[in-house]
Amino acid sequence: MFDTYAVIGSGSIGNAWAIVFARAGKQVRLFDIAKERLELARTDILSRLELLKRHGLLAEEISAVVDRIDYFDTLEGAVLGADYVQECAPEKLELKCEIFQNLDALTETHVVLASSSSAITTSQFATNTKNNMRCLIVHPGNPPYLLPVAEVVPAPFTDPQIVDTVMENLRNVGMSPVLVKSETEGFVFNRLQGAILREAYCLVRDGVVSASDIDRIVTQGLARRWTVIGPFATSALNVQGGIKAHVSRMGAAYASMGALRGQNDPWTAELVEKVSDDIDQLFRVDEWHENVLKRDEALLELTKLIENNSAFDMGY
Repeated sequence: MFDTYAVIGSGSIGNAWAIVFARAGKQVRLFDIAKERLELARTDILSRLELLKRHGLLAEEISAVVDRIDYFDTLEGAVLGADYVQECAPEKLELKCEIFQNLDALTETHVVLASSSSAITTSQFATNTKNNMRCLIVHPGNPPYLLPVAEVVPAPFTDPQIVDTVMENLRNVGMSPVLVKSETEGFVFNRLQGAILREAYCLVRDGVVSASDIDRIVTQGLARRWTVIGPFATSALNVQGGIKAHVSRMGAAYASMGALRGQNDPWTAELVEKVSDDIDQLFRVDEWHENVLKRDEALLELTKLIENNSAFDMGY
């Protein structure tokens, strides 16, 4: 397991990663080129830790976590002794290329070099990095200390053993890693988010609904349900009979909606079989009633939490 983590960049994501690693009991070396940003980072991290403590999400004293984070204004100092480096620089290709060239020169070849990039792939910024077999994307939801999912996206040249090690160590620090098998633009998180946003903008443009009411549909409907189960599991439990029964009933309607946007991505029998084989292992068709009850029990608990907590009231 990794013991020392270097975080490159003290913006919002960098500070959040520092909290993830330090909260898990790891030593953190946070770098920024500007000393004034590091001072702001100290204040920001303390504020976030106080919030976590107030909500019972910090198992120890704030001071213990803070003491594990050291601050550096030189890259060489920050990566000294680190087992793992998480780059959190702005989304600029030339900058990431330069940073990874420097990281490669300053660290031993066993050190993992990961990027928080939201869209730029490892192949784009690390192809010319000498020891690029240890480079990959680890893209978090924001903030990762509250959203544990992290996309692990290797390049074709990334060592598979590095990928396995990173997945294991992310679990060790409380994250929920998802392996993205190819360098698709936007990875998975942003592609799903983008698909919803594209349709949302179209619906507002076409005068179908207001922007605030779309947010209401998501927060009080889709997102609340998806807090408990995802879109495929939702489909499996919406129709008795699982994924295949849902496609039989709703597939044509969804295809028609896509065609209105110029999309032609049919749910072929082979594709439906692939999804069904995966999801129906988790939500067995012969346990449909039991799984619906479990979903509803979870939604009841979530609803009580929301209705009894004014912090959830965002004005919708």
